Amino acid sequence: MSSQDLLKSASTLASYNVLLQVMFRVLTFLLNAFTLRFVSKELIGVVNVRLTLLYSTLVFLSREAFRRACLSGGPGGKHNWRQLVNLLWMTLPLGFFWGVLLACVWLWLLEVPDPQAVPFYGPAVVLFALAGVQELLAEPLWVLAQAHMFLRLKVVAESLALLAKCGVTVVLVVWARQWGLYIFAAAHLLYTGVLVLCYVGYFLHFLPSEEAIKSHFPLRSVRDLIPHRAHGEPLLDWTVARLTWSFFKQSFLKQILTEGERYVMTFLNVLSFGDQGVYDIVNNLGSMVARFVFLPIEESFYVFFAKVLERGRHVKSQREEDVSVAAEVLECLLKLVLVLGLVIAVFGYAYSGLALDVYGGSMLSSGAGPSLLRCYSCYVLLLAVNGVTECFVFAAMSQEEVDKYNVVMLALSVSFLFLSYMLTWWAGGVGFILANCLNMALRILHSVLYIHRYFLSSRWAPLRGLQPSPLLCLALAVSAGVTVISERVFCCDGGWLLRLVHVGVGAVCLLFVLLALLLTESRLVVFVRTQLLPQYRKKHT
Repeated sequence: MSSQDLLKSASTLASYNVLLQVMFRVLTFLLNAFTLRFVSKELIGVVNVRLTLLYSTLVFLSREAFRRACLSGGPGGKHNWRQLVNLLWMTLPLGFFWGVLLACVWLWLLEVPDPQAVPFYGPAVVLFALAGVQELLAEPLWVLAQAHMFLRLKVVAESLALLAKCGVTVVLVVWARQWGLYIFAAAHLLYTGVLVLCYVGYFLHFLPSEEAIKSHFPLRSVRDLIPHRAHGEPLLDWTVARLTWSFFKQSFLKQILTEGERYVMTFLNVLSFGDQGVYDIVNNLGSMVARFVFLPIEESFYVFFAKVLERGRHVKSQREEDVSVAAEVLECLLKLVLVLGLVIAVFGYAYSGLALDVYGGSMLSSGAGPSLLRCYSCYVLLLAVNGVTECFVFAAMSQEEVDKYNVVMLALSVSFLFLSYMLTWWAGGVGFILANCLNMALRILHSVLYIHRYFLSSRWAPLRGLQPSPLLCLALAVSAGVTVISERVFCCDGGWLLRLVHVGVGAVCLLFVLLALLLTESRLVVFVRTQLLPQYRKKHT
């Protein structure tokens, strides 16, 4: 597959993932707004912080390194997929190990919530760990689907699983509220179960089909999905296995950086369960756009960069066409996420209070809620840039460079935990976001320096994507000032009419920013129109 074909596939995959994330976050957003009316914020805090952290830690440590290693490879690189499938099945025993270990920690080493306010904590811990292990049953199939660009499978599978989870949660919250944490544990088990069934059902149908034969799919039968040693071949691809081990050592550190504030809240008890619930709701609201757009782009274009570039090779020793496409895409992606991040930071500051008041009422809009969301709006800018820079760096690094970066990640992890603890005692929940901002800025600096060195001896300079046009900067600065004044004059105690005026002011300012963008960033507009908004009907008919 040529680099242009890979770009088209990665762009379409990113678009599908954006749609999936939009649906996922909108449904979760509405589900949280609904459950807030029926359950306590303490129960929300235990589910969304502690139990979700157990699940995410288990699956991340069990599969992230395998995903990154097995999806790596230059253009035209050939994998022995039987050996990779054997390697990927190792996620299951690894998941059992982490499930038992983490469940013991969650049950015996952490503070147990009040059973009157949060009933059935112990069984819920076991069920959430079981849900994580259950999801790992689909891991070899997930990697196969991603590597071969089965674009719609992930969307359909996760959509069905999410709809099942939301439906069960709504029914049980209304009709069986006394079940407490059993409600959310049962819904999560159903989610992972439907996910596994969708992937298994798809491949059981696909492998014997003529489509698999015509597309030269590397696996021929269901037996190839089961771990076994082919005649005359090693059991595993040991090169990929060693790369997996390098990523595995790094995954501990990345998980701490990704979920650091949850670990601090869970293990150091710096916030009550109720305050954790409020922080998590605000955090989810603030991260919606990041998960809608930035995370799908990062996941999809990591696959693109990993396939176009040959890992660890100097830029001049690679095909010029591949490097040119990669540099151009990286520049456009940096410009895209920078512009989106600046827009979110500018308008998020002036509309945080209104958003929280509409979403959760005075419980969220009073107190520290608006300050949390304002800080998070600025953090999203750093999150956006870091996602793109790191997805390129991790795709281009050699195994030795990955191992060296583990030392950097270790230093960042230690400093982040220390900053989180100190800043939280000083500024409450805002301290978590400030610590995240400082940590993310350091990660961006490391990635930018790597990209600069990578392209230094070439004619490409993709870091120019981090330089917005002067007219766009002016439009954003004017919009920031106007919307802040509008918030103080019209929002949020003067009734709905004045709130609508405040929204109208923001809409006019946003149009002003978009006009400046269209006038000065035509190359970015073309990239978004041709790559991130593909014509699905033409492509799949």
